Amino acid sequence: MKFPAFFKWFAIFLVALVVTASCAPNQTSTVTTSPTATATPVRLGFSAWPGWFPWQVSQEQKLFEANKVPVDLKWFDGYLDSINALTAGQLEANSQTLNDTIAPLAAGAQLVVVLTNDNSAGNDQIIVREGINSIADLKGKKVAAEEGVVDHFLLLLGLEKAGMTQKDIEFVPLETGKAAAAFVAGQVDAVGVFAPFTTQALKRPGSKTLFSSKDFPGAISDHLVLNRKFVEENPEKVQAMVDTWFATLDFIQKNKEQAYEIMAKRAGVSVKEYEAYSAGTRIFSVEDNLKAFQPGDDMTHLPHAAKAISKFLVEVGLAKKEPDLSKLFDDRFVKAYAEKTKKS
Repeated sequence: MKFPAFFKWFAIFLVALVVTASCAPNQTSTVTTSPTATATPVRLGFSAWPGWFPWQVSQEQKLFEANKVPVDLKWFDGYLDSINALTAGQLEANSQTLNDTIAPLAAGAQLVVVLTNDNSAGNDQIIVREGINSIADLKGKKVAAEEGVVDHFLLLLGLEKAGMTQKDIEFVPLETGKAAAAFVAGQVDAVGVFAPFTTQALKRPGSKTLFSSKDFPGAISDHLVLNRKFVEENPEKVQAMVDTWFATLDFIQKNKEQAYEIMAKRAGVSVKEYEAYSAGTRIFSVEDNLKAFQPGDDMTHLPHAAKAISKFLVEVGLAKKEPDLSKLFDDRFVKAYAEKTKKS
């Protein structure tokens, strides 16, 4: 029996006090410690997404050290595992989408968004087999996606746009990598996946992208999300992590060939394949971040997007109730970085 995502997050939240970091599944880690820092490392999770692979560059180029913040960078093979780890207290920080942050927030998790890494602009896709040419054609078909997270969310957005619901399809809940494999093997008719799994899914002969995050601008934003208590108690570490992110973007801009080799290796694809992801992920600059945190009336503004997503998650059953969003966003670290760079 499959339970709505809200109950999953709630169960994780209840057991958080008895879960230890050693039992986190499918993860590897490397501690990056500044020579001048003796504090406990910040456990930062990330997984397979073009907007988060820069963290690998941060590590290999010792940019955490340069900003004097000790970081235990943890790689998760499964994206949902990283979300669960943050909610259960196995991480202080994680790389995750806004909608996948709101669902656990509604279940009682205390989370804070301090940085926007990027907006998905096509790298989240609903890929279909030959013969399916419209969303309406999905009716009665087997569609796989990882339940309760980003591409399940994208699938529901597309169905709603076509006047349909999940009840109109045969939803097959599978971890993203397994979903892509099932699609290639012909076990399902369509699949919701994100890059680099899109590359795998499109290897099925005759397959094509039916719709993507490009069709829903601003709906899928990716962030650095932290435990609220940690942010309150360690603002200097949070600032150093935000500073490291922007230093990493500067490094990538100046050393593109070297950086792409690092990120492609972490993604498990060729550099040429990795370069193809660039158009589908819009990395946010400092200016983009400052604008995103401001109130507004469309999905490019995080406060508006969070309210719209909260309502939608309740409507489609991925959350039981709309959460309190008043403490979700904290833009002081981005503002402080912008102010420092303006003076330098």
